[in-house]
Amino acid sequence: MKITKVWAVYFSPTGNTKKVITTMAKKAAEVLSVPMETFDFTLPENREGVTSFESEDLVFFSTPVYAGRIPNKMLPYVQSAFEGNGAFAVPVSVFGNRNFDNGLIELRNELELHGFHTIAAAGIPTEHVFSNKLATGRPDADDLAKIAEFGEKVAKKVADMTEIPAKIEVRGDDPVTSYYTPLGTDGKPAVFLKAKPKTDPEKCTKCGICATVCPMGSIPKDAPDTCTGICIKCHACIKACPAGAKYFDDEAFLSHVEMLKQNYQRRAEAEWFI
Repeated sequence: MKITKVWAVYFSPTGNTKKVITTMAKKAAEVLSVPMETFDFTLPENREGVTSFESEDLVFFSTPVYAGRIPNKMLPYVQSAFEGNGAFAVPVSVFGNRNFDNGLIELRNELELHGFHTIAAAGIPTEHVFSNKLATGRPDADDLAKIAEFGEKVAKKVADMTEIPAKIEVRGDDPVTSYYTPLGTDGKPAVFLKAKPKTDPEKCTKCGICATVCPMGSIPKDAPDTCTGICIKCHACIKACPAGAKYFDDEAFLSHVEMLKQNYQRRAEAEWFI
């Protein structure tokens, strides 16, 4: 099949998903000797209108997994803002060392429903945004080498194809089941949907960086020590704050983080489907 452009499309509040998907797409574009473009829909101002692709495009499309699926606040956008028009696609789920659950099969299904032909897929562990004790420093050099190698394999697969294949088979429940239920250290459901980041007034300099990185637009630029809208617990504000002023103190949330640290510090491995 003829490919004239490779795309890296992603939602990446803390940069892990961006690193994974751009590494993969860049290698594929290099192998195919075609240009690569990116579309980052992390921030609200980038989620306007509909983005259309063409039949000679190869689209690497990635979101992190939140509670085992596409982040629920991004799902309506994914479902309504992309038109494949016969483009080839590679869904990629990035997960914080626990499991990608149904995030990958859900993303595959949405791409297929909106005019893409999925030809490969992957579930890739990266450092968890809740704690640097989970998949510390990942993707590391070994991960990045394997990610690039996968991009090369995808490029060679699509170049050798003479007809459109069936959708790529991936792990997960189809139809997709409910979201993963976060648990606390007591093994009971940890409910922290309304938890929001707090700000240490002694550390906060009112620089406003946190407001510029919030994917929900929930931190006012004129009052960056507050969170007036929805919080999806992406930790973009916490990771970006140069003064270390942002933190969570919700007991249920902290109990869930501790449960993850107790049970998911083994090295999770990526899963490749091609």
